[in-house]
Parts: sequence; C-alpha cells; structure tokens
Amino acid sequence: MRLHRVGDVVSRVRVVRGRSRPRGGAAHVAASRPSKGDAPHPDVKDPSFRRSLALFRAFRHEQDDPEACYSLLARDAVDQVEAYDGPVAGRTVLDVGGGSGYFTEEFRRRGAHAHLFEPDMAELGEKPPDGTVVADGYLLPLRDGVADVTFSSNVLEHVADPETFLSELARVTRPGGLIYVSFTNWLSPWGGHEWAPWHYFGAERARARYLRRTGKAAKHTLGENLFAVHIGSTLRQVRARDDVTVVSARSRYWPFLAETVVKAPGIREFATWNLLLILRRCPP
Repeated sequence: MRLHRVGDVVSRVRVVRGRSRPRGGAAHVAASRPSKGDAPHPDVKDPSFRRSLALFRAFRHEQDDPEACYSLLARDAVDQVEAYDGPVAGRTVLDVGGGSGYFTEEFRRRGAHAHLFEPDMAELGEKPPDGTVVADGYLLPLRDGVADVTFSSNVLEHVADPETFLSELARVTRPGGLIYVSFTNWLSPWGGHEWAPWHYFGAERARARYLRRTGKAAKHTLGENLFAVHIGSTLRQVRARDDVTVVSARSRYWPFLAETVVKAPGIREFATWNLLLILRRCPP
C-alpha cells in the first residue's frame, strides 16, 4: 500500500505506476493539444451530423484501432466539459471508471490535475497513466468535496447500484462543482454492447450469436457486468436528489435536438443512444 494525495486528501490506496506525463505551463498545454485537423476537436459543432459521423466511424474501429477511437472520444468529452464549465486547466478532475486512461490523459493535456480511479486491473492495460488508483466507484478513497469536476463516461450501465454510484460521485465533488455522467441505456441500439443490436431478441440469444459469429465468449453478461439501465427511471432518480441539480440531460451523440429527444418518453429509450447528464453539486 502507498500513500497517495489528491488535492488535500490523503488515503491509503493501491497506486499503479504507469507512463509518466510531462508537466508544464500554458505553453506545454497548448503544444500537447491535438491540431485542428483532429475532428471533432475543436472546430466541429456539438451537436452536428459531422461530429456524429466522425464518432460513429471511430466506434466502428474500436476493436482494431482503440487508440484512435478513444482518443477522439476523449477530446470530444473534454470539449463538452469545458463547454459547460469553462477551461479545466489548473482544476482537480476525477475520472471514475476511466479504463485505460484516455480521458485522464486528455484532461492532463489541457492542464488539469486529473486522477484515474479504476477498479478493474484488466481494463487498465499495460501502461495506465502514472498515479492511477485501483479503487471501486462505490467507495472512493477520497474525502468529501475534493474535485472541481467528477467525470464518468459509460460506466453507469456496468454498476449494479447506480444510485449509490451517483451518490459517491456527488460526495467527492465540491459544492458548485460539475459532475459529468454518461451511459448507454439498455434499449439503445448499442445497449447490448458487443452483442448489440441482437439484445432486442434477448440477452442470452444475443450472447450465443456472438459466440457463434466470433468464436469467443462475449465480454459482457447481463446481470453481472452489464445492467439494463433506462432513461426515464434514471432521470426520475436524479431529479429527486437533493445533492445535485440537473444542468442538462441530453443525448451524448445525437446529431440534432440533443436535449429535445430526451424529453420524449418512450422514443427517448431508443433514440437517445447514450444519455449525458451534466449535474451541479449543491451545497451540503
């Protein structure tokens, strides 16, 4: 066990030594950012068909080119954070459940003090960001209110108790701080993840088809590491909370009327694709 500091917090946790990141001032941050040719950052409007098409093309190559796919997604996600909350430079960001660290790295490239918390060693890969903490999102080894931004991308559908997970994200965020949560809802065309869209015909049937087609077992099993999370029930739960306010509830990838589609009961369960919640931490 090692002693790891995040802002003013001191916790005994397991810290992974990965690849070190250069640190510097504004000149370094500007130099390390992607060029304007790297769509969709920073000159592609959100939402737009161009942006959605770029992301969709990247997703199609997630398995054979994860670097390009997740680097693009990370740039897009941090663009969204900054659109709602201003530049992240100099701010403390927690990336909860961020896998191998693409989001953490992008936050750091823009000058944030970003820290990755990931419970699954297998998801970290061979070279996670330096200082990565192996920790469960249900019980983060952090004091209350240490983060300016708490970030969770496509994690909620992988936790059995979303309410407890959201409570923990709110707890570690300072009053007035931003909470970014996105997830793939079950009735989305991508709800079954690698065995979508066949999940509409039943999870077990979809998994069996995936095995026949690829010759390997699916990574996700419904009820074990993938859960049927829905838009309507999630919105009701979040809006009933007294520790956060909802700044925006919108489709993360939808190319137009991103907030409007989420307001249509029934249709939103299919058309939203992926729900993005921008929340603001309330004073205690």
